[in-house]
Amino acid sequence: MKLKNLILSVALLAVLSVVAYLGNRPAPAPSDDPRVGKTLLDPDTAAKASALVVSDQGKQVELVRQPDGSWRDPAYFDMPADFDKIARFVQDLDEAKVERFVTSSPERMARLEFKDASVSLKDSSGKQIWSVTLGKTPDNGNGRFVRFGDEPKAFLSGIHAWLDTDPKSWADTRLVAVKADEVAKVVVAFEDGGSVEVSREKKDSPWTAKAPAGRKLVGEKVNSLLATLTSLRFSDTTDPKDPTAAEAAKFMRTFTVTPFGGAPLEVSVGRKPEEKHLKVPVADARDLIAPPKDGAAKPDVKPVAPEMETTPAGPVFVVVKSADPKAPINALMARRAFKVDDYVFTGLSLKKDDFFEAEKAK
Repeated sequence: MKLKNLILSVALLAVLSVVAYLGNRPAPAPSDDPRVGKTLLDPDTAAKASALVVSDQGKQVELVRQPDGSWRDPAYFDMPADFDKIARFVQDLDEAKVERFVTSSPERMARLEFKDASVSLKDSSGKQIWSVTLGKTPDNGNGRFVRFGDEPKAFLSGIHAWLDTDPKSWADTRLVAVKADEVAKVVVAFEDGGSVEVSREKKDSPWTAKAPAGRKLVGEKVNSLLATLTSLRFSDTTDPKDPTAAEAAKFMRTFTVTPFGGAPLEVSVGRKPEEKHLKVPVADARDLIAPPKDGAAKPDVKPVAPEMETTPAGPVFVVVKSADPKAPINALMARRAFKVDDYVFTGLSLKKDDFFEAEKAK
């Protein structure tokens, strides 16, 4: 009798175990969900987007596409957005696949850490046409758990995109849109005074200039200069009324770059130079010693030697002006003052003697 009860108890426990397993096991992947095996974002949906919104850790940035296909960064002084960066980010979404369905259980989804890390697209009316929320990374480190919109479903995707929510980092940092091989003429300003005009007939033609007697132009110097001027990118921006920008404006050197068939560009680069001056004088050491008593010898104390102190050079600023009054760069320069890295300034430290070399005797 006791053996029979034991067998019944074991059988009951087995049944309960099976019921518990069936109740807690992951739900099977829905066979009718068309997104499994497809890309996270299909190109057709991406092509309809007029705005891209990236959110993470309480921060958000929204980029807006213009009628001409360019993008703007409203959160960073409405500056042009970096199209290449946007294209790379969207490509990551286009190439990441939805690998499998994970769960629709609220309890399990809560453990996948779906918070505010998300990407969404809007159409021209501001309506959201696609969105995905990113959860935690799986234990094997591959991809992220994702959820489309507010759906109570979790999937696994191979996405590895970084959600950058800094508006400044989405801005297009290029200050000169002209390429080096598009330049027909450039007026070079030398740091030791004076300037020279260098030109060529076609992009493959040699550079020519009016050289001093017995000397000739060094074409490599022109190419090196243009490589610097046409690749200028700002590192930071500030208010145009910033005192450091006003100081730098007093020490600008201007290069005029004229593309083939285009309007000339004035590119001015400068900064407040380093200054050396005397330190504020201190009291003479002899004045700091109590006077000797009657009959005592005066101490032999040397005067304090004057010292120099150095005020470091200010930041480097760049101003770009187009002869075309409708050029967007002119309006951009009115809104912000643009800083560039110091190496740009040192790379433009050209002297007239460096630009011309002695001609070889025939």
